Amino acid sequence: MEFKLKIKKMSPLVGQKVPLPSYATPGSAGLDLRACLEHPLTLYPGAIAKVPTGLAIEMPSKFMVGLVCARSGLASKHGINLINGVGIIDSDYTGEIICPVYNSGTEAYTIKPGERIAQILFLPLAVAQIKVVEELHHTDRGAKGFGSTGTN
Repeated sequence: MEFKLKIKKMSPLVGQKVPLPSYATPGSAGLDLRACLEHPLTLYPGAIAKVPTGLAIEMPSKFMVGLVCARSGLASKHGINLINGVGIIDSDYTGEIICPVYNSGTEAYTIKPGERIAQILFLPLAVAQIKVVEELHHTDRGAKGFGSTGTN
C-alpha cells in the first residue's frame, strides 16, 4: 500500500545539512528519520536527549498511525534506543517529530547532524468503540498470564 505523506520542514537545516526522510532500500519497512542538529550531540551512558527531526507530517487519514522505532544498528552496536520504546504519532499531531533517545551502552556516543536516528512505520489503525460488559467469552487460557503458555 502506498500513500502520499505531507512533510513540513520545521528547520532550515532540512534539505541542506539534514536530508529528507528516506527508505534505505526498496524493501525497507521504516522511513529513516534524521537528527536535525546544528552540531554533534554527545550522549553519555545513561543519558537521555530529545533529538529533533526538523519535520512535521500530515497523515492522509485518521485511521493511520506512525510508529517511531529505534534503528537496530544503533541499538545493537552502540546501545542507542528510544527511551519510550516505540513513539506513537497520532494522525492529528502536526508538530515536530522529536526522538527521545537513550544511551543504554557503556560508552559515550556522538550523534552527528543528519545521522539516521530512528525510523517511522505507518500502519492502519482500528478505532475501538468501548462497550462495558459483565462477562467476557471463556477461553482455555482465561486470565493466566506471564509465562503461562510455556517455558520457552
